[in-house]
Amino acid sequence: MHFTATLICHPQAVAGFAAEAEALAAHLPQARLRWLAPDRVADITFAAGSLEEAQALAGPLSGQGAPARAVDVIIQPEDAFRRKRLLLADMDSTMIGQECIDELADFAGVKAKVAGITERAMRGEIAFEPALRERVALLQGMATGIVDQVIAERIVVTPGAKTLIATMKAHGAFTALISGGFDVFTSRIAAKIGFDLNRANRLLESGGRFTGAVAEPILGRAAKSAALQELAAARNLDLRATMAVGDGANDLDMIRQSGLGVAYHAKPQVAAAAHASIQHNDLTALLYAQGFREGEFVAV
Repeated sequence: MHFTATLICHPQAVAGFAAEAEALAAHLPQARLRWLAPDRVADITFAAGSLEEAQALAGPLSGQGAPARAVDVIIQPEDAFRRKRLLLADMDSTMIGQECIDELADFAGVKAKVAGITERAMRGEIAFEPALRERVALLQGMATGIVDQVIAERIVVTPGAKTLIATMKAHGAFTALISGGFDVFTSRIAAKIGFDLNRANRLLESGGRFTGAVAEPILGRAAKSAALQELAAARNLDLRATMAVGDGANDLDMIRQSGLGVAYHAKPQVAAAAHASIQHNDLTALLYAQGFREGEFVAV
């Protein structure tokens, strides 16, 4: 079998990286190296008997082998499914740098309490659905117009997000923002980034204020997995042609079931379970993982 290790070095850590990548390739069986970004991102295709063996062979530049080197290493089988036709992405702390409910809570004076619950839920320490209901209840009476202020003043799109979506769409992929957050945010953030579709929970409101409740059923871990299955089936796609990216425990099922499940600057439980973990680079790493060269990226 042949596998490809994609080595993505942080731009500020490139000194000496090219020589290390070439030295690694020289010691791998039947290795072939090509640069996706000069002296910074390398694809090394090589022979191994299993994925576990491939991971062990390519370990010297992974986080385990060289913790001082800021390199993300993605190892996957060399096959026809490398370029994905469907992407499912989490929103909070993935496509944007914030947790929207925590920012809303700040305006209600309860951010510390809500953020603590959010962190525990994303780590998988408490179930997502009751945790969401508990947090939403603390927003009771808040004016719905605060959402506009949060988006304008607090929300920052993750570096590489727009390039990722534009490039995948230009090559025929369908992209969906599937969030355990709220549609008052996803509808606008999805449009800003360029997603084809968005799904999220709905905050109930009355008279211009949030009631402190969320519409049922809640879109959580199981619903994200179901969305992956549904959207792939609608396009007659093998799941190997899909990618999912997220950072929290409610992303775990869609990450595990996709062809390439990526933990993005994620909680430890998620990073350990994902097919790939991006800890050092921005979201363009997901393009390199699919074999795109830097020159193929769509400018945004």
